[in-house]
Amino acid sequence: MSSSDQSMVYVISDSVGETAELVVKAALSQFSQGKAAITRIPYVEDTSTVDDVITQAIENNGVIAFTVVVPEVKNYLLQQAASHNVPIYDILTPMITLMENRLNTSPKNKSGLIHTLDEDYFRKVEAIEFAVKYDDGRDPRGVLRADVVLIGVSRTSKTPLSQYLAHKRLKVANVPLVPEVEPPEELFDVPSEKIIGLTISPKKLNTIRTERLKALGLKEEANYAALERIEEELLYSARIMNKIGCRIIDVSTKAVEETANLIYQLVHHHSS
Repeated sequence: MSSSDQSMVYVISDSVGETAELVVKAALSQFSQGKAAITRIPYVEDTSTVDDVITQAIENNGVIAFTVVVPEVKNYLLQQAASHNVPIYDILTPMITLMENRLNTSPKNKSGLIHTLDEDYFRKVEAIEFAVKYDDGRDPRGVLRADVVLIGVSRTSKTPLSQYLAHKRLKVANVPLVPEVEPPEELFDVPSEKIIGLTISPKKLNTIRTERLKALGLKEEANYAALERIEEELLYSARIMNKIGCRIIDVSTKAVEETANLIYQLVHHHSS
């Protein structure tokens, strides 16, 4: 089949144009292959580009499908297509109108918003992957790349806090503080305002660790949950936090969500 036998479909968008092209391809899949060729014209923001597409559509007996939402360009496109008898299909307006009536509010009429949402989604995924990779001090290099670094003894909710904050698009690394293990050198190269120390009352931590041992089927008398050991760890962690000069949050009576929101506010207050 020669190109002259094909129909031309011009896909116009004031953004990337992927949405319109997918709709056109879905429609064309209902017909025999080779009957139509698609030309995508993205980022159409001026009337001169509209004139060029209209001219090509006339010359190639083409049709136009579009997802232009900026009123000036959209109206000009519709007017020119009508005056030159070029078949044209508006992909978004029927759905936008339906949503406008249902939601009882006006659309933004801004191009590229779906890609803004996509970027936000990928930032969240990246933050979640970061939290997993740099959890529990696995790779100390992560503290230098993090938006916030959480430090504290075991069972002060460092990991769940890291994941919760990742869903808020923050890259979080966490480092356990253990008396027998020196903190990574990188920790002292991070600005203190980026580090949050987590502390907890000895009795509360004793209860948490005892329950943890039960869940693992281990003896409750293990040194891990011994009050003397816990007090030793907390004293050590307090010295490290004071040396760094970071802000400290007592998580004894706070839910993870409450602590996470507090950290989020502290980080954004500093960056603003």
